[in-house]
Amino acid sequence: MDTAAVLPAFETFLPFSRPTISAEAIAEVGACLESGWITTGPRVKRFEQELRAYLGAPHALALTSATAGLFLALRALKLQPGDEVITTPMTFAATLNVIVLAGGRPVLVDVERDTYNLDVKRLAHAITPRTRAIMPVHFAGSPVDLDPIHALASEHGLRVIEDAAHAIGTEYRGRRIGSFGDVQVFSFHPNKNITTGEGGAVTLRDDALAAEIQLQRFHGMDREAWARFGKTGNQHYEILEPGYKFNMMDIQAALGLHQLPLLDAFIARRTQLARRYLEAMADWPEFVLPKAPAYPHKHAWHLFAPLVNTDAGTALTRDEFMEALKQRNIGTGLHYRAAHLYPYYRGTYGWGPGDFPNAEHISDRIVSLPLFPTLGDDQQDRIISAIRDVFDRA
Repeated sequence: MDTAAVLPAFETFLPFSRPTISAEAIAEVGACLESGWITTGPRVKRFEQELRAYLGAPHALALTSATAGLFLALRALKLQPGDEVITTPMTFAATLNVIVLAGGRPVLVDVERDTYNLDVKRLAHAITPRTRAIMPVHFAGSPVDLDPIHALASEHGLRVIEDAAHAIGTEYRGRRIGSFGDVQVFSFHPNKNITTGEGGAVTLRDDALAAEIQLQRFHGMDREAWARFGKTGNQHYEILEPGYKFNMMDIQAALGLHQLPLLDAFIARRTQLARRYLEAMADWPEFVLPKAPAYPHKHAWHLFAPLVNTDAGTALTRDEFMEALKQRNIGTGLHYRAAHLYPYYRGTYGWGPGDFPNAEHISDRIVSLPLFPTLGDDQQDRIISAIRDVFDRA
Protein backbone atom coordinates (compact mmCIF):
# COMPACT_ATOMS: atom_id res chain seq x y z
CA MET A 1 0.00 0.00 0.00
CA ASP A 2 1.01 3.67 -0.20
CA THR A 3 2.57 4.41 3.21
CA ALA A 4 2.60 8.13 2.35
CA ALA A 5 -1.19 8.30 2.58
CA VAL A 6 -2.31 10.88 5.12
CA LEU A 7 -5.43 11.63 7.11
CA PRO A 8 -7.63 14.57 6.13
CA ALA A 9 -6.25 18.02 6.85
CA PHE A 10 -8.60 18.58 9.82
CA GLU A 11 -6.91 15.69 11.64
CA THR A 12 -4.27 17.54 13.65
CA PHE A 13 -0.94 16.03 14.62
CA LEU A 14 -1.15 13.85 17.74
CA PRO A 15 2.16 13.92 19.63
CA PHE A 16 3.67 10.94 21.41
CA SER A 17 3.47 12.85 24.71
CA ARG A 18 1.95 16.05 26.07
CA PRO A 19 2.19 17.41 29.64
CA THR A 20 -1.07 17.92 31.53
CA ILE A 21 -0.90 21.38 33.13
CA SER A 22 -3.86 22.61 35.18
CA ALA A 23 -5.11 26.17 35.48
CA GLU A 24 -4.13 26.01 39.16
CA ALA A 25 -0.54 25.16 38.22
CA ILE A 26 -0.39 28.03 35.74
CA ALA A 27 -1.74 30.37 38.42
CA GLU A 28 0.87 29.09 40.89
CA VAL A 29 3.66 29.83 38.42
CA GLY A 30 2.23 33.31 37.93
CA ALA A 31 2.08 33.86 41.69
CA CYS A 32 5.68 32.68 41.97
CA LEU A 33 6.79 35.18 39.33
CA GLU A 34 4.85 37.98 40.99
CA SER A 35 6.35 37.15 44.38
CA GLY A 36 9.81 38.14 43.18
CA TRP A 37 11.28 34.87 44.51
CA ILE A 38 11.82 32.52 41.57
CA THR A 39 14.93 30.50 42.42
CA THR A 40 15.24 27.85 45.16
CA GLY A 41 12.99 28.91 48.02
CA PRO A 42 9.74 28.18 49.84
CA ARG A 43 7.99 26.39 46.97
CA VAL A 44 10.90 23.98 46.51
CA LYS A 45 10.80 23.25 50.25
CA ARG A 46 7.04 22.58 50.08
CA PHE A 47 7.46 20.38 47.03
CA GLU A 48 10.15 18.35 48.78
CA GLN A 49 7.91 17.94 51.82
CA GLU A 50 5.05 16.71 49.65
CA LEU A 51 7.34 14.33 47.78
CA ARG A 52 8.49 12.86 51.09
CA ALA A 53 4.88 12.39 52.16
CA TYR A 54 3.75 10.85 48.87
CA LEU A 55 6.73 8.52 48.50
CA GLY A 56 7.16 7.68 52.17
CA ALA A 57 10.83 8.64 52.05
CA PRO A 58 12.79 10.20 54.92
CA HIS A 59 14.68 12.44 52.49
CA ALA A 60 13.60 13.90 49.12
CA LEU A 61 15.90 16.44 47.46
CA ALA A 62 14.74 18.33 44.37
CA LEU A 63 17.28 18.86 41.60
CA THR A 64 17.62 20.18 38.06
CA SER A 65 17.25 16.69 36.57
CA ALA A 66 17.30 12.98 37.27
CA THR A 67 20.72 12.95 35.61
CA ALA A 68 21.97 15.27 38.36
CA GLY A 69 20.55 12.94 41.00
CA LEU A 70 22.20 9.85 39.55
CA PHE A 71 25.50 11.70 39.24
CA LEU A 72 25.47 12.98 42.82
CA ALA A 73 24.52 9.58 44.23
CA LEU A 74 27.44 8.01 42.34
CA ARG A 75 29.81 10.84 43.19
CA ALA A 76 29.22 10.13 46.87
CA LEU A 77 30.85 6.72 46.35
CA LYS A 78 34.19 8.45 45.60
CA LEU A 79 34.76 6.10 42.67
CA GLN A 80 38.35 5.32 41.76
CA PRO A 81 39.68 4.39 38.29
CA GLY A 82 38.53 0.87 37.50
CA ASP A 83 35.61 0.89 39.95
CA GLU A 84 32.53 -0.66 38.37
CA VAL A 85 28.82 0.13 38.41
CA ILE A 86 26.42 -2.46 36.99
CA THR A 87 23.47 -1.30 34.92
CA THR A 88 21.46 -2.16 31.81
CA PRO A 89 22.08 -1.35 28.13
CA MET A 90 18.33 -0.82 27.60
CA THR A 91 18.11 2.71 28.94
CA PHE A 92 18.61 6.36 28.09
CA ALA A 93 22.30 7.19 27.61
CA ALA A 94 22.33 9.35 30.77
CA THR A 95 22.34 6.19 32.91
CA LEU A 96 25.72 5.19 31.50
CA ASN A 97 27.01 8.75 31.08
CA VAL A 98 26.78 9.53 34.79
CA ILE A 99 28.81 6.44 35.68
CA VAL A 100 31.63 7.63 33.42
CA LEU A 101 31.37 11.24 34.60
CA ALA A 102 31.50 10.12 38.24
CA GLY A 103 34.75 8.28 37.54
CA GLY A 104 33.48 4.73 37.19
CA ARG A 105 33.29 2.03 34.56
CA PRO A 106 29.87 0.85 33.40
CA VAL A 107 29.34 -2.92 33.43
CA LEU A 108 26.26 -4.06 31.55
CA VAL A 109 23.85 -6.93 32.18
CA ASP A 110 21.38 -7.92 29.47
CA VAL A 111 17.65 -7.46 29.94
CA GLU A 112 14.60 -9.71 29.89
CA ARG A 113 13.14 -9.67 26.41
CA ASP A 114 9.52 -9.51 27.61
CA THR A 115 9.74 -6.77 30.32
CA TYR A 116 12.81 -4.88 29.01
CA ASN A 117 14.10 -4.76 32.61
CA LEU A 118 17.50 -5.94 33.82
CA ASP A 119 17.65 -9.75 33.96
CA VAL A 120 18.35 -10.31 37.65
CA LYS A 121 19.32 -13.94 37.00
CA ARG A 122 22.42 -12.70 35.17
CA LEU A 123 23.43 -10.18 37.82
CA ALA A 124 25.58 -12.27 40.16
CA HIS A 125 27.95 -13.19 37.32
CA ALA A 126 28.67 -9.49 36.66
CA ILE A 127 29.81 -8.70 40.22
CA THR A 128 33.58 -8.48 40.68
CA PRO A 129 35.87 -7.19 43.46
CA ARG A 130 35.76 -3.78 41.72
CA THR A 131 31.94 -3.50 41.76
CA ARG A 132 30.72 -0.57 43.88
CA ALA A 133 27.04 -0.24 42.97
CA ILE A 134 24.11 -1.71 41.06
CA MET A 135 21.95 0.74 39.11
CA PRO A 136 18.75 -0.93 37.86
CA VAL A 137 16.25 0.94 35.66
CA HIS A 138 12.48 0.60 36.14
CA PHE A 139 11.74 0.61 32.42
CA ALA A 140 8.53 2.41 31.36
CA GLY A 141 7.32 2.37 34.99
CA SER A 142 7.46 -1.41 35.39
CA PRO A 143 9.48 -2.28 38.53
CA VAL A 144 12.64 -4.34 38.41
CA ASP A 145 12.68 -7.37 40.73
CA LEU A 146 14.34 -5.57 43.63
CA ASP A 147 14.45 -8.20 46.38
CA PRO A 148 17.16 -10.35 44.77
CA ILE A 149 19.09 -7.20 43.80
CA HIS A 150 19.10 -5.99 47.41
CA ALA A 151 20.09 -9.47 48.60
CA LEU A 152 23.12 -9.47 46.29
CA ALA A 153 23.98 -5.90 47.26
CA SER A 154 23.87 -6.78 50.94
CA GLU A 155 26.01 -9.87 50.39
CA HIS A 156 28.70 -7.89 48.54
CA GLY A 157 28.45 -4.54 50.35
CA LEU A 158 27.14 -2.63 47.33
CA ARG A 159 24.94 0.44 47.00
CA VAL A 160 21.71 0.13 44.98
CA ILE A 161 20.90 3.32 43.09
CA GLU A 162 17.57 2.91 41.32
CA ASP A 163 17.12 4.84 38.09
CA ALA A 164 13.45 5.51 38.74
CA ALA A 165 13.14 8.21 36.07
CA HIS A 166 10.07 6.37 34.70
CA ALA A 167 8.75 5.13 38.01
CA ILE A 168 7.18 7.78 40.22
CA GLY A 169 4.01 6.09 41.48
CA THR A 170 5.27 2.60 40.66
CA GLU A 171 4.87 -0.07 43.35
CA TYR A 172 6.83 -3.27 43.97
CA ARG A 173 5.26 -5.99 46.11
CA GLY A 174 2.89 -3.50 47.72
CA ARG A 175 5.56 -0.87 48.44
CA ARG A 176 5.91 2.40 46.56
CA ILE A 177 9.24 2.95 44.82
CA GLY A 178 10.99 5.51 47.00
CA SER A 179 9.58 4.19 50.28
CA PHE A 180 12.26 1.54 50.82
CA GLY A 181 15.69 0.47 49.63
CA ASP A 182 18.80 2.59 49.25
CA VAL A 183 18.59 5.47 46.70
CA GLN A 184 15.98 6.28 44.05
CA VAL A 185 16.16 9.00 41.41
CA PHE A 186 13.04 10.37 39.70
CA SER A 187 12.61 12.55 36.60
CA PHE A 188 10.13 15.39 36.04
CA HIS A 189 10.90 15.92 32.35
CA PRO A 190 7.86 17.08 30.31
CA ASN A 191 7.17 13.58 28.96
CA LYS A 192 7.22 11.95 32.42
CA ASN A 193 4.16 11.15 34.54
CA ILE A 194 4.49 14.49 36.34
CA THR A 195 6.58 17.44 35.25
CA THR A 196 8.28 20.54 36.62
CA GLY A 197 9.32 21.60 33.11
CA GLU A 198 12.69 20.01 33.71
CA GLY A 199 13.80 18.64 37.04
CA GLY A 200 14.20 15.57 39.18
CA ALA A 201 14.54 14.37 42.75
CA VAL A 202 16.54 11.87 44.75
CA THR A 203 15.03 9.96 47.67
CA LEU A 204 17.04 8.13 50.28
CA ARG A 205 17.20 6.97 53.89
CA ASP A 206 20.88 7.60 54.70
CA ASP A 207 21.15 10.88 56.65
CA ALA A 208 24.83 11.39 55.87
CA LEU A 209 24.34 10.78 52.15
CA ALA A 210 21.36 13.15 52.11
CA ALA A 211 23.48 15.85 53.73
CA GLU A 212 26.24 15.33 51.17
CA ILE A 213 23.88 15.52 48.19
CA GLN A 214 22.23 18.62 49.65
CA LEU A 215 25.66 20.21 49.98
CA GLN A 216 26.79 19.20 46.50
CA ARG A 217 23.67 20.40 44.68
CA PHE A 218 24.53 24.04 45.46
CA HIS A 219 28.25 24.80 45.15
CA GLY A 220 29.26 22.99 48.34
CA MET A 221 27.77 25.97 50.20
CA ASP A 222 26.50 25.48 53.73
CA ARG A 223 23.32 27.48 53.03
CA GLU A 224 21.17 27.99 49.94
CA ALA A 225 19.81 31.31 48.67
CA TRP A 226 16.61 31.22 50.75
CA ALA A 227 18.74 30.91 53.90
CA ARG A 228 20.77 33.98 52.88
CA PHE A 229 18.45 36.48 51.22
CA GLY A 230 15.22 35.95 53.18
CA LYS A 231 14.32 38.21 56.09
CA THR A 232 15.70 35.74 58.62
CA GLY A 233 18.69 34.86 56.45
CA ASN A 234 22.37 35.58 56.97
CA GLN A 235 24.68 36.65 54.16
CA HIS A 236 27.66 34.77 55.56
CA TYR A 237 28.27 31.27 54.21
CA GLU A 238 31.06 28.75 53.94
CA ILE A 239 32.19 26.54 51.05
CA LEU A 240 32.72 23.17 52.68
CA GLU A 241 33.89 21.50 49.46
CA PRO A 242 33.61 22.24 45.72
CA GLY A 243 30.08 21.52 44.53
CA TYR A 244 27.73 21.82 41.57
CA LYS A 245 24.75 23.94 40.49
CA PHE A 246 21.93 21.39 40.48
CA ASN A 247 19.26 23.16 42.55
CA MET A 248 15.61 23.23 41.44
CA MET A 249 13.92 26.64 41.11
CA ASP A 250 10.67 27.74 42.76
CA ILE A 251 9.23 28.33 39.27
CA GLN A 252 9.61 24.61 38.61
CA ALA A 253 8.33 23.59 42.03
CA ALA A 254 5.24 25.76 41.45
CA LEU A 255 4.28 23.32 38.69
CA GLY A 256 5.20 20.28 40.77
CA LEU A 257 3.03 21.34 43.70
CA HIS A 258 -0.04 20.99 41.46
CA GLN A 259 1.20 17.96 39.52
CA LEU A 260 1.90 15.67 42.46
CA PRO A 261 -1.68 15.62 43.85
CA LEU A 262 -2.90 14.52 40.40
CA LEU A 263 -0.27 11.79 39.89
CA ASP A 264 -2.44 8.84 40.92
CA ALA A 265 -5.22 10.04 38.62
CA PHE A 266 -2.70 10.49 35.81
CA ILE A 267 -1.48 6.92 36.32
CA ALA A 268 -5.04 5.59 36.42
CA ARG A 269 -5.76 7.19 33.04
CA ARG A 270 -2.45 5.98 31.58
CA THR A 271 -3.35 2.49 32.77
CA GLN A 272 -6.75 2.69 31.06
CA LEU A 273 -5.12 3.73 27.80
CA ALA A 274 -2.46 1.02 28.06
CA ARG A 275 -5.15 -1.63 28.60
CA ARG A 276 -7.07 -0.34 25.58
CA TYR A 277 -3.92 -0.74 23.46
CA LEU A 278 -3.29 -4.21 24.87
CA GLU A 279 -6.87 -5.32 24.19
CA ALA A 280 -6.96 -3.84 20.68
CA MET A 281 -3.65 -5.43 19.66
CA ALA A 282 -3.90 -8.67 21.61
CA ASP A 283 -4.04 -10.91 18.52
CA TRP A 284 -2.01 -8.79 16.10
CA PRO A 285 1.04 -10.67 14.81
CA GLU A 286 2.59 -7.36 13.78
CA PHE A 287 3.43 -6.56 17.42
CA VAL A 288 5.01 -8.20 20.43
CA LEU A 289 3.35 -6.53 23.39
CA PRO A 290 5.17 -5.70 26.66
CA LYS A 291 4.63 -8.27 29.41
CA ALA A 292 3.93 -7.62 33.06
CA PRO A 293 6.33 -8.91 35.73
CA ALA A 294 5.16 -12.05 37.54
CA TYR A 295 5.49 -10.54 41.03
CA PRO A 296 2.94 -8.15 42.61
CA HIS A 297 3.38 -4.61 41.32
CA LYS A 298 1.73 -1.41 40.15
CA HIS A 299 2.87 -0.24 36.73
CA ALA A 300 3.10 3.55 36.32
CA TRP A 301 2.82 3.27 32.50
CA HIS A 302 5.21 6.07 31.65
CA LEU A 303 5.49 4.46 28.21
CA PHE A 304 3.49 2.03 26.12
CA ALA A 305 6.25 0.53 24.01
CA PRO A 306 5.52 -2.62 21.99
CA LEU A 307 7.92 -4.23 19.54
CA VAL A 308 7.26 -4.16 15.80
CA ASN A 309 7.40 -7.89 15.07
CA THR A 310 9.65 -7.98 12.02
CA ASP A 311 10.23 -11.69 12.72
CA ALA A 312 6.61 -12.40 11.74
CA GLY A 313 7.10 -11.19 8.18
CA THR A 314 5.86 -7.65 8.86
CA ALA A 315 6.34 -5.63 5.71
CA LEU A 316 7.72 -2.63 7.59
CA THR A 317 10.71 -2.09 9.83
CA ARG A 318 10.24 -0.16 13.06
CA ASP A 319 11.59 3.04 11.50
CA GLU A 320 9.32 2.63 8.46
CA PHE A 321 6.38 2.08 10.80
CA MET A 322 7.20 5.28 12.71
CA GLU A 323 7.42 7.22 9.45
CA ALA A 324 4.12 5.76 8.24
CA LEU A 325 2.38 6.95 11.42
CA LYS A 326 3.98 10.38 11.07
CA GLN A 327 2.49 10.62 7.59
CA ARG A 328 -0.85 9.97 9.25
CA ASN A 329 -0.29 12.83 11.70
CA ILE A 330 0.57 10.60 14.67
CA GLY A 331 3.78 10.99 16.63
CA THR A 332 5.80 8.19 18.18
CA GLY A 333 8.90 7.88 20.35
CA LEU A 334 11.99 5.67 20.30
CA HIS A 335 12.84 4.58 23.85
CA TYR A 336 15.56 3.44 23.47
CA ARG A 337 18.41 2.41 21.24
CA ALA A 338 20.68 0.01 23.11
CA ALA A 339 23.21 2.29 24.81
CA HIS A 340 26.24 0.03 24.31
CA LEU A 341 26.02 0.58 20.54
CA TYR A 342 26.57 4.35 20.66
CA PRO A 343 29.97 5.32 19.20
CA TYR A 344 31.49 6.42 22.52
CA TYR A 345 30.68 3.17 24.29
CA ARG A 346 31.68 1.00 21.35
CA GLY A 347 34.98 2.82 21.03
CA THR A 348 35.78 3.10 24.73
CA TYR A 349 34.70 -0.32 26.01
CA GLY A 350 34.82 -2.40 22.86
CA TRP A 351 31.15 -3.33 22.92
CA GLY A 352 29.45 -4.24 19.69
CA PRO A 353 26.56 -6.12 18.09
CA GLY A 354 25.91 -9.47 19.73
CA ASP A 355 27.17 -8.52 23.19
CA PHE A 356 23.70 -8.01 24.69
CA PRO A 357 21.32 -9.76 22.30
CA ASN A 358 18.06 -9.15 24.15
CA ALA A 359 18.69 -5.43 24.42
CA GLU A 360 19.65 -5.31 20.74
CA HIS A 361 16.52 -7.25 19.74
CA ILE A 362 14.36 -4.74 21.64
CA SER A 363 16.37 -1.75 20.38
CA ASP A 364 15.74 -2.66 16.74
CA ARG A 365 11.98 -3.06 17.20
CA ILE A 366 10.70 -0.88 20.05
CA VAL A 367 8.36 2.04 19.46
CA SER A 368 6.51 4.26 21.95
CA LEU A 369 2.90 4.96 21.03
CA PRO A 370 1.10 8.11 22.21
CA LEU A 371 0.25 7.91 25.92
CA PHE A 372 -0.70 10.87 28.12
CA PRO A 373 -3.61 11.58 30.48
CA THR A 374 -5.52 13.97 28.21
CA LEU A 375 -5.44 11.55 25.26
CA GLY A 376 -9.11 10.87 24.57
CA ASP A 377 -10.60 7.48 23.71
CA ASP A 378 -11.56 8.86 20.30
CA GLN A 379 -7.98 10.00 19.71
CA GLN A 380 -6.64 6.61 20.75
CA ASP A 381 -9.15 4.94 18.44
CA ARG A 382 -7.79 7.11 15.65
CA ILE A 383 -4.26 5.90 16.48
CA ILE A 384 -5.35 2.26 16.46
CA SER A 385 -7.21 2.75 13.17
CA ALA A 386 -4.12 4.36 11.65
CA ILE A 387 -2.00 1.38 12.74
CA ARG A 388 -4.53 -0.98 11.18
CA ASP A 389 -4.26 1.03 7.99
CA VAL A 390 -0.45 0.89 8.04
CA PHE A 391 -0.53 -2.91 8.28
CA ASP A 392 -3.45 -3.33 5.83
CA ARG A 393 -5.63 -4.83 8.56
CA ALA A 394 -9.37 -4.91 7.93
